[in-house]
Amino acid sequence: MTARILDGKAIAAEIRGETAQQTADWIAKGGEQPCLAAVLVGSDPASEVYVRNKQRACERAGIDSQLHRLDASTSQAELIAVVERLNNDPHVDGILVQLPLPAGLDEREVLDVVAPMKDVDAFSPENVGLLVQGRPRFLPCTPHGVVQLLKRCEIPVPGKHVVVIGRSDIVGKPMALLLAARDGSCGPEAANATVTIAHSQSDDLEGIVRSGDIIVAAVGRPEMVRGSWLKPGAVVIDVGINRVGDRLVGDVHFEEASAVASAITPVPGGVGPLTIAMLLQNTLMAAKLKTGEA
Repeated sequence: MTARILDGKAIAAEIRGETAQQTADWIAKGGEQPCLAAVLVGSDPASEVYVRNKQRACERAGIDSQLHRLDASTSQAELIAVVERLNNDPHVDGILVQLPLPAGLDEREVLDVVAPMKDVDAFSPENVGLLVQGRPRFLPCTPHGVVQLLKRCEIPVPGKHVVVIGRSDIVGKPMALLLAARDGSCGPEAANATVTIAHSQSDDLEGIVRSGDIIVAAVGRPEMVRGSWLKPGAVVIDVGINRVGDRLVGDVHFEEASAVASAITPVPGGVGPLTIAMLLQNTLMAAKLKTGEA
């Protein structure tokens, strides 16, 4: 079996085009241009790339972008002061604090300061609580991107056993919530799964993975999931991105998995571009919510 490649880059471009049109329509009706403010602390090379890509995507979608650069020596109080200033800026609709933060800074405390109505990453306790209750304000960008991918690639989800490998607040937990929900942004056909959350400490992780019809790997360990772990015909969504020497690889051994799976996302070019596309959607949503239009 040679797996079908799920082209997240192409689907992200499609979604960004839709957002650009929706943004143009919003502005034409008299709405203020949406604005996303990114806060970058230090000079982590990967973070620099991510922020630059987000800025370019904003420009193409007609969304204003701001970049607030802070030295790696910035204190917790100084960083929080910047976030609070953006909270109080009526022109700013969405706030993105680029992670990871330099050592010594408390990420959770900083993210908790972001105003829930501007929390386009959907990290705040209020927005997480709304998601758990099935009435989300913003959908977490990476999990929502995965749901969009499954829907637009016409991969059936209802009744399927989805194994999510990873329990992070950013991907694993919200991913499970979205796929187990009765309904969602892409309708019931992209939800209603039976979901198992597994992780690196799970007993018989290989056996758990082999029971899955759809595997979402978000554990942060390069090429941990091998082809022999997979049920023949499984769909593999690889959220991981790891640098190994001069290569970028996912959490799944791509070559081995491609020989067993029916469909698989590549790394890079799979889930990553979708994360940015959904961030733009959330920023437009935040601009509409500010005026009561959404």
